[in-house]
Amino acid sequence: RSKNIEFVEPQQPLEAVAKLIADGAIVGWFQGRAEWGPRALGHRSILADPRRPDMKDLLNSRVKFRESFRPFAPAILEERVGEYFENSHRSPFMLLVEKIRPEKAEEIPAVTHVDRTGRLQTVSRSTNSDFYDLIDAFDRLTGVPVVLNTSFNVKGQPIVLTPYDAVDCFCNTDIDVLYAEGLIAWKNGEWGRKLRGDA
Repeated sequence: RSKNIEFVEPQQPLEAVAKLIADGAIVGWFQGRAEWGPRALGHRSILADPRRPDMKDLLNSRVKFRESFRPFAPAILEERVGEYFENSHRSPFMLLVEKIRPEKAEEIPAVTHVDRTGRLQTVSRSTNSDFYDLIDAFDRLTGVPVVLNTSFNVKGQPIVLTPYDAVDCFCNTDIDVLYAEGLIAWKNGEWGRKLRGDA
């Protein structure tokens, strides 16, 4: 749907992406080798701000094209999990649903289910340094060591595999920004201005 795509290779791309997420951008995240398994774990992901109460509905309607009740996962720095979840064990493969602490549930509403649980993903620097550093940068900006993580695809389609797949999904959804191996692309001039510091 979009023809005019601009891109830049910033000196500090992870900090730039963290700032865009904090400003409300929905980000397609493509880095490293693709995951193998049922979940996107920070190599082929769509990322967004978990603090926004409306983000779940925005993603389901504008990007994933699925029912509004479908939840999204919190990806959290591994060493901070006990601050947000009642059980503080590792869950690197996003296979466990855990209770979110009551005082934190309102802080991250976009990844909190109606029963105050979340499909937890803990992220360590040793296993995924770029994704860890992105979440760390988001934490330094917002005080929240969590980002919303969902698979980089739309309803009925497989998770993107190649750069071509990522660009195709980016162009045919309302994903705002695409990050791919240090490059940041956008379709709407608003995000370009934010990236350059003009807005």
